[in-house]
Amino acid sequence: MEHSQIILDILNKKNISAYRLAKETGISESLFSKWKKNPTSEISSSNLARIADYLDCSVDYLLGRTDNPVINR
Repeated sequence: MEHSQIILDILNKKNISAYRLAKETGISESLFSKWKKNPTSEISSSNLARIADYLDCSVDYLLGRTDNPVINR
């Protein structure tokens, strides 16, 4: 699974809107629209780190490298 799809799945499970995440992380909402349309879209490392911090998980978890969200935090 692509990392953008993993992020979208977590948001859905936690009932967090793209708008809320964008507002609280400073990442543009249009970027989330792009991910929804094309889940293989690239995500910059800085945005990935912001999202991981917001979702309280590791970047490795968002990248699909581990099933444990706290490894390498």
